[in-house]
Amino acid sequence: MIKIEKIDTRSKAQVNRFVRLPFRLYKNDPFWVPPILVDNEAQLNRKKHPFYEHSDADFFMAVRDGQDVGRIASIENRRFNQYHATHQAQFYFFESEDDQEIANDLFEALFDWARQRGLDAVVGPKGFGPLDGYGMLIEGFTGHQMMTMMNYNPPSYPRMLEALGFTKEVDFISCCAEQASFNFPERARRIAERVQQRGTLQVQRFTSIPALKAWAGRIGQAYNKAFVNNWEYYPLTEREIAFVVSTLETIANPRLIKIITHGEDVVGFLFAFPDLADAIRRSGGRLLPFGLLDMLLEMRRTKWVAVNAAGILPEFQGLGGNALLYSEMVKTIRNNKFKYGALYQVAETAVNMRRDLENLGLTPYKNHRVYHRHI
Repeated sequence: MIKIEKIDTRSKAQVNRFVRLPFRLYKNDPFWVPPILVDNEAQLNRKKHPFYEHSDADFFMAVRDGQDVGRIASIENRRFNQYHATHQAQFYFFESEDDQEIANDLFEALFDWARQRGLDAVVGPKGFGPLDGYGMLIEGFTGHQMMTMMNYNPPSYPRMLEALGFTKEVDFISCCAEQASFNFPERARRIAERVQQRGTLQVQRFTSIPALKAWAGRIGQAYNKAFVNNWEYYPLTEREIAFVVSTLETIANPRLIKIITHGEDVVGFLFAFPDLADAIRRSGGRLLPFGLLDMLLEMRRTKWVAVNAAGILPEFQGLGGNALLYSEMVKTIRNNKFKYGALYQVAETAVNMRRDLENLGLTPYKNHRVYHRHI
């Protein structure tokens, strides 16, 4: 018999149960990348994570014969619902043994939780912010798995959701290419050069984290303007922006982060990170005592660079902003001698950007699907 237990997030032992379950389920899976444990623990910390200042979440475990066999997070993002005039619940952190009954019981607990709050639909996987990754992997299970901002799951999970009546909401494609395959069209190169010569738009580059943090507020404002038409968008609070910047400090190489300015305003940005998946695997997601040091060394060894976010304000896209942004993307990969580059989690609704990526020589290699169900 399966029992569903609600996690007391004030209990370190119960939080540890929730966070550690995937380590057993994926023990022999060579493609899984563990979470960075302190980041996962922060997501369950109602006093630390800024998400709880405006929204709510609860966490459930499935237990059978005294053993944890599944888990799920039930989320109500009130700012998202207010912005989009919806009444949705989100699910995240779904993990389960390969048993439909476990999935059924976990989602029934989530459905009850959502109905009690007057919510009428469930979407997911969708987490607590832009670093959490969207969707469930449905294609590309054996492709290179990038860090922890790209969700991973076995092929059985999509089947479980579809058996529960979930259907497609939106797909997020991840693309990659070898450095030699990158093709920056000559016309786009000339446009990028003319834009910089005119001085209308400038590229700001960084050599230190403190220099980058000085721009954090303006970068956050640009993020809140650049993605207003995106499916997943909701306006981040100042505390959420600061929290994202603080989280990224652990894995950031400031030389891989660029911003595009118009006068004193940030109108575009490119966030790229050296892929630290191998170091995270070796440390089992722990930063101490040696995990953080190994990650710093991996920044120099890795052959992969991950472009996690790239955006330009809509009013500057027709003024050469896109060409300048992609020019910086190519330079980031070539100048830092990475062998492979990947840009991941591009929504299928971002039609122009996906076409641009194909023109740059990147090919899709993973597909993550966000699911939807009315309740």
